[in-house]
Order: sequence, then C-alpha cells, then structure tokens
Amino acid sequence: MPRRTGRRRMTGAALAAGLIVGLAPFSTAAAANTVTVYYRPPTAWTGTVNIHYAPDGGAWTAVPGVAMEAACTGWRKRTIDAGSATGLQVVFNNNAGTWDNNNGANYRTGTGTVTVSGGVVGTSDPCAGTPSPTPTPAPTGTPSTRTAEVWYHLATRGWTGGNIHYQPAGGAWTAVPGVPMEAGCAGWARRVVDLGSAATLKAAFNNGTGAWDNNNGADYTIGAGVSTVKAGVVTAGASAPCAPQTPDTTAPSTPTGLGATANGLRVAVSWAAATDDRAVTGYRLTRTGGPEGTVTVTTTGTSHVDGTLTANTRYEYTVRAYDAAGNTSAASAPAAATTGDTPPPAAAGTPLGGDPREDTIYFVMTARFADGDSTNNRGGSQHVKSGNAANDDPMFRGDFKGLIDKLDYIKGLGFSALWITPVVLNRSDYDFHGYHGWDFYRVDPRLESPGASYQDLINAAHGKGIKIFQDVVYNHSSRWGAKGLFTPTVYGVRDEQWKWMYSKPEAGREYDPMVEHPGTDPELTPAQNALAKGRPYNGDVWSTAAPAGNQCPRWGTPNGTSPEGFKLYECQWPTPTSKLFPADLYHQCWIGNWEGEDARSCWLHEDLADFNTENPTVQQYLIDAYNRYIDMGVDGFRIDTAVHIPRVTWNRRFLPAIQQHALAKHGEKGKDFYVFGEVAAFVNDKWNRGSVNHSAQFFTWKERKEYSPDDVKAAIEQYDYEQLAGPAGQPTSDNAFLRGNTYHAPDHSKFSGMNVIDMRMHMNFGDAHNAYGNGKDSDDSYNDATYNVVYVDSHDYGPNKSNTRYTGGTDAWAENMSLMWTFRGIPTLYYGSEIEFQKGAKIDCGPTCPLATTGRAYYGDHLQGTVTATDFGKVGSATGAVATTLSKPLVKHVQRLNQIRRAVPALQKGQYSTEGISGSMAYKRRFTSGAVDSFALVTVSGSATFTGVPNGRYVDAVTGDVQTVGNGTLTATVSGQGNLRVYVLDLPGDPAPGKIGETGPYLR
Repeated sequence: MPRRTGRRRMTGAALAAGLIVGLAPFSTAAAANTVTVYYRPPTAWTGTVNIHYAPDGGAWTAVPGVAMEAACTGWRKRTIDAGSATGLQVVFNNNAGTWDNNNGANYRTGTGTVTVSGGVVGTSDPCAGTPSPTPTPAPTGTPSTRTAEVWYHLATRGWTGGNIHYQPAGGAWTAVPGVPMEAGCAGWARRVVDLGSAATLKAAFNNGTGAWDNNNGADYTIGAGVSTVKAGVVTAGASAPCAPQTPDTTAPSTPTGLGATANGLRVAVSWAAATDDRAVTGYRLTRTGGPEGTVTVTTTGTSHVDGTLTANTRYEYTVRAYDAAGNTSAASAPAAATTGDTPPPAAAGTPLGGDPREDTIYFVMTARFADGDSTNNRGGSQHVKSGNAANDDPMFRGDFKGLIDKLDYIKGLGFSALWITPVVLNRSDYDFHGYHGWDFYRVDPRLESPGASYQDLINAAHGKGIKIFQDVVYNHSSRWGAKGLFTPTVYGVRDEQWKWMYSKPEAGREYDPMVEHPGTDPELTPAQNALAKGRPYNGDVWSTAAPAGNQCPRWGTPNGTSPEGFKLYECQWPTPTSKLFPADLYHQCWIGNWEGEDARSCWLHEDLADFNTENPTVQQYLIDAYNRYIDMGVDGFRIDTAVHIPRVTWNRRFLPAIQQHALAKHGEKGKDFYVFGEVAAFVNDKWNRGSVNHSAQFFTWKERKEYSPDDVKAAIEQYDYEQLAGPAGQPTSDNAFLRGNTYHAPDHSKFSGMNVIDMRMHMNFGDAHNAYGNGKDSDDSYNDATYNVVYVDSHDYGPNKSNTRYTGGTDAWAENMSLMWTFRGIPTLYYGSEIEFQKGAKIDCGPTCPLATTGRAYYGDHLQGTVTATDFGKVGSATGAVATTLSKPLVKHVQRLNQIRRAVPALQKGQYSTEGISGSMAYKRRFTSGAVDSFALVTVSGSATFTGVPNGRYVDAVTGDVQTVGNGTLTATVSGQGNLRVYVLDLPGDPAPGKIGETGPYLR
C-alpha cells in the first residue's frame, strides 16, 4: 500500500471537502449559505461600489454586479446567498469602469463574514468594534510596508495547487496546512499576506496532500512587497510574474441554430456554439411551459437532454451564452417541442425484502439480453474491427426496456431475483459489460429509454415479485478515472497521424457515449474517418502541452510505433506507473503476485484504474454513489473484484455504510439487503494456495482484533496477522450443518455483512460429484454457507477456469441444476444456459472477434414473441420464438426445480447433514423457525438409504411416492442423470406438499 510522508499532511476531512455530484439535470438548491462581504474601496471611489460575484461552481452575476450598501466609515457591505456553495469568487468596481479584481486572480471567500481591504481577505465584522487587521494602502508607486505579495512557482514541483503556511516575524504560525494560494497564470500561485507591524515572514509551501517545500527544513524568509519563490530561490522586490488582466466586459455572441426534438417524455435540445473575445464558459438554457413553470439549467456543452417532463405538453426553450466574467449574451430565438404520452418518470422504489435464500437468481448481461429500444444501441469505435458490424450486432444492444418486456420470461422460468451487470456510465472502447465505470452517479444512457429507465426496471421487476441485485464495483474505475473524483489528462497531438483519435477540445463539453463520431468529418481522410467512426468526444482528456502539475515523466517524448505505423508517445495512455493519477486517490503499481499483498493494492488491467480504497475521499465518493441505488430500491449488491480490497476496509467502511443506509432508508426491508462478493480464487483447494487473505470464505468474517486507525496501516497489519495465523488459525462455524436431525439457530454475530460466490463449487462443476464434495469440504470455514451464491459458469469463466461456456452435455447440465437447487446455497443461472446457449463458445475475446461467436452473444432472438407467466415457473401463454425456447428440456427442468424449491423451506434455508446416509450425492436438510418445521431427504442421480431419521410419513415432491418410516430408515430409489428424489416429512402444521409440478424429461 502506498504511504504518504511529510512533516505536515492534509486531513481526510479536508481531502473530502467539496465533493459535489448529482444525478438530476434540474436540481433544487440545498439550504442556503450566506456570505456577508465587507469591502474597503480606494478613497478615490466616492460613488456607487459594485460587487460582481459567482458562487463556487455557479454563474457570475451580470456585469457590473450588484451595488453594495454603506456600512461604517470607509466600508461597504453586501450579504449574498451562496446557495449550496462553500464560498464565492468576487471582484469590485466603481460603476465607472475601474475594477479591483485582485490583479486578475479574483478574490476567494468562504461563507460567513468576510473582509476585503488592501488586497487582503480577512474575517470578522469591521463595524462591530473588533475589526480584523486591515493594511493601510501604500502611496502610488511605493511598495507596501504592511503586506507581502508572495508568488510561488507550483510547476517546479509539479503541483496543481498549493497552500502557504507562514509566520509573520514575532507572530504565530498559521494552522497546518496553511492557507490556500490563489491560482495565477500557468504554473504560479499567489497569496497576499498581512504582516501587521512585522517586516518579514517565514513560510513553507505544500500541495495539500502531504508534499511540502520547506527550504530543506530552514523555511523561507520573505519580506514586504512582491516576492517570488521559484526552485528554492526567493527574489525580493520582483515583478509579479502574472500580469493583471483587463476586466472582461464583452458578452459572448447570441447562440444560433437552437432546435428541440421530443422523444417520449424527453426533449433533446442543441444549438451552435457561441463566440467570445476570450472564451465562452457555458450556457443557460431556459425552459417555459408545462406545470413545472420556468426552469433554467446551466450547461457547458451545446446540447442537453431534458428528461423530467409532462406528457403531451408543449415546451419552449431559449439559450444564452456567458463567459467567466459573467457577461451574458442575449437570448437566442426560441425553439419548441411537444412531448409524447409516455408515462411520467417512476417514483423511487422499495426493496421487496425477505430472506434471499428463498430466491433463485437469473444473471444477465443487460446489453446482450434483449433489445427493447434500438435507438439507444451503440457499436462504439470497435464496431467494425470486432466484426460486430458485419453481424449488425452493436455491443450495446440490449437495454432495460428489453428486460422489462421479458420479465415474464424470467418469472416463467421460476426465478425470483435478477442479477444485472453494472449500470453506471462506462467509459472505454469496449464497455458493454459495465465494469469500466466513469460516472458512478449516473446510469449509462445506452441502457435507458423513455419510460424504461433503471427506476422503471426496478419497479416493474418488483411488481412481478422479482428482486434486482445490482452488480457494483468498488475496486476500480475506467482507465479514464472517475468523474467527480479524478480524470487524468494524457498527452495527445492532432497531427496527420492522430487527429482521427483526438476530438477538438470544446469548452465545457465532455464524454457522452450517445454521441458517436459519424465518420464523415471533411477535415479527415476516408481512412481517418474510418478510424474515428464510433468514437465519443474525448477532447476533455488530452492535451499537447503538459497540464499544470503534470508528474508524468518525459511528457510527449516519442517512445515507439503503433501497429498502424503511428508514432507513440510517453504519457499517451493512462497506466499505473505513468504518474498520471494522484497516488492518494489511485494506486500506482501492477499486480505482481495474485496471492500477494499487492493483489489488494495494484491494478488488475490497464483498463481498470485501481482506486486507493483506503483513502477517505475515495471511500466517500463510492459510498455516496452507491447509496443512490439503494435509495432507488434495489434489493442487493453483487460486489465485483471484492478480493482486491482489504477485508478490514470492507469491514470498517463499505459494508457498514451499505447496511446502515439500507436500514435507514427502507427500515425492516433494508435489513434483508443482500450483499455477495466475487472473491476469485481459481484453485481446487479449500484455501487459495494457503493464502487466507485471498480465499472466498475469509470475507464472510468480521475482524478478530483491533488495528491502527489509519486504513493503510490497518490493511498491512490485518494481512500480516491473518497470513501468520494461516488456515489453521481461522474461525469455523457449524451454521450450515444440522446437529443430528435438529436445526439450530445460526450464530451470525461474527458475520462481516458480505456473502460470497461459491468459487470452489464453481471450479469443480465439470462434474457435479466433484462440486458437491468440494462444497462440503469448505462449508465449516464460511460464516454461513447456506447464503453462498452457486453457479456453474458465468460471463467470465466456466468450471476449472475454462474460457468457454459449459459444454458438458444436457444430462450433465440437468444433474448440476438438480444439485444446485436442492443443496445449500442460492442457485444462479447465467442467461441462456437453460437452452445451452453458446455452449463451447469462448466466453470473451474482447474486440478481436464478433460478440456473436462468444459466450456473450445476443440472446434476444430466442425471446422474440410474447410470453405471459401465471406464477413462478408457470407459463400461461407464449408465441413465436420464445415459445420454442420454453419447450427445451432444460427449461422444463429448471421450471420444475424452481417450483419444488419454492414449496419446501428446507431446500431454501435448511442446514444439512450426511450422517447415516449412503449415496454419492445425498443429504438431509431441515429448517425450523416459529411455526415452520421443514425436513427433507434428498438424493441426486442415484439411490440412497437414510438411517437414523425421524419416523413418520414422507412424501416425494418429484413422484408423489409415500413412505412411512417406523425404524428410522428410508430408501429412496432413483435412476437417471439429473433425476432426483425429495422426500418431505409430513409434520403437524407442516404437511408434505406432495408431488409438485408435472413429470418432465429429468424429474420423473
């Protein structure tokens, strides 16, 4: 784990401050902050004094600002509503063209009471008898003897910002880390310091994240007047390295070409870019009409999708451009559009609640399952290269509308939970799978449609009794970082070799995967257009000139040639070792040992930038992001790459945050929020090559001792402690096991809050007998193995880490299913396995082959037509291709397994035992709670004899056969791979259900 060093370091709270992100395009301001600004104008300003200001992150007032009122002698005053901002930028003028803009840098304030006098920002009310120190303005042409104007060269150290920590001679030091310096021109920062009666000050500088320049421990001595500090040298009496800027009073041109197009309840608005003598900062788009009234949204791009509208309503739009000084253009000519009759956006949902072991899970890759809306399909930049174009098969093809349309198919199979791949906005050349998250606070628009948002899917699934388990990623973002946390700037050059790759930078525009390059740019050659086609805008992530604070060595230095013959450059692509990412937010190494400590603190792959999850800022970013989806009513999280984050970090930070928020938001139903992690241990032994820290069952336990408060130190301490304890030193549990024939209350007091995918059974499902034996062997090392998610294959691997979808044969599939549906754990089926979809196909080959040839092929062709489910595992009617799909033998098998499992609580939540049983895959299970007492004897694919079982009447749920036991012995006769017997004990108040469902191809 990286460790930050330095004499003075910024606190986690300071690092986290100011992170503001949002989902809604039009938002309501939070409770207002106020700033009361006292300004002491030059004595020559005898008339009106204006304050021209902008809340942090907001827009400037119109030039020349608003008038300040008279306060006490020599002072003017204005109280400003800052909304949700934490401060302001302010400048002042005399209403006659003379400005005080802090030498072009503007003044920066916090909230509360602020004074500005003689270039110094202070606090307290100067008119209340306790004024803050205010320097006496020096005569024109002479340096001040009361202030020191300090300029620090950030670029020498590669910093992007800085603080000055100082002590006037004879006075006290500022609190660590000092006070922020204001940005100047490229590479410089400035701060005017009030010296009081002192002639000099001592100073040290830092970047706010632990790096310091303290003149090798001696600190810098700086006098009054203007001084520069560059490369360890103080230059007194210097000229300011950044010339004052002339106030900008020219407004941008009026935007033209405004157009508005309705699509359901959305209206897409776009316009031509305005121009300005300096630069256009953004646009204010105003909407009128409808019950919402007049609404204005600020955007930096030249388009906006307005998606919170009323059906069948005319809306009119105008747009104005503004610049950094707040100058605003006239309004454009209006454009109007009328919405359709799609229902209004769905209200936030509520989870279904209930024990997750009562469910079975159907796992889909949303973008590959069913295409309900072709208008959101996107092929991306690899569409042709991958071969997808030749198949008319864009990578983003399925969507939420397709899932909503086919929920009856999923319910008709008998599944009551749906696991979907990540929904957050991705950023990668080939990101249909969802694991390259970029904006964790926004749902990927390539999955949504009018009337079929993510919220609509959640609500529709819940309406059919189906839970939503959302795949989430805490370990990494895309290679382009995470919006709102950090996005790297890479080297790029728009020369004849590379201009197809790099979009022209446009102020305020950012990545939008719905807007792909059309491949018809007249500035590009046909060959270049072919390379550019399908690429979204990327002008926000590259620069030819090194950005301020760049730490990537040899910026832009040629370092080889691409396969196309193009010159390659240093810092052209984000990597962990390129120093394009800050070490406090992202790890900066590759994994070298997959069973070593570095597997928890280094990058998995070049497309997966590894979060420094021990940093409080990163933790809060992820917690706040995923709380939004809990608020929407999802029923649980499947956690991707869980093994690559230290268990102590999960147990301290992320798992409590999930549990607490779900409970606070949804009450009793929040208690059932189900979390299961992917701990990828691809080995056939109980403990992953002896490394407990990299084994699935390890993550189901709380910590057993206290570690250092610092998460980085705690992660190392926990790793060393548990590795030394080894497998023999780990806790054990009998939560999955019966005591004789008796169910006992499980002890979950040491449960971490994370359940896991049963990787050992998955690895051994090439043969059901092996999976069964390996599962039993591991179960005492989980906190409670009855909560394990069990599957044969997935979107990553088949059994034994095969790179192909399972191809063991239909009978073997039926046997695997019979075991999964009756043994402990929660059965999970990867989409299409019910018809052996793509069996033997390579699961993933990236863009080097068409998706249609892989295990991630599009499934929707098998779902064409209509289907209506009357209950779980029961289909009322079906037409077209989906009717053929539903007639397949494994479909009939899984339908009946789901019906049987739903009717027998022992198969869902029961503990198990093999004591007194002969048979290769045979076990007894029992679940007792309140009035429920369910006891079942199970054998798979072969006969078995059960001895020492309770006497009584047993009824087989498969055949209806009745056996009355009087001597504690029952023999279940069964033959045929995949066939099954489930003898349920008839108990008072819990009668055996008898034969469940119809005789099928395997259960007979």
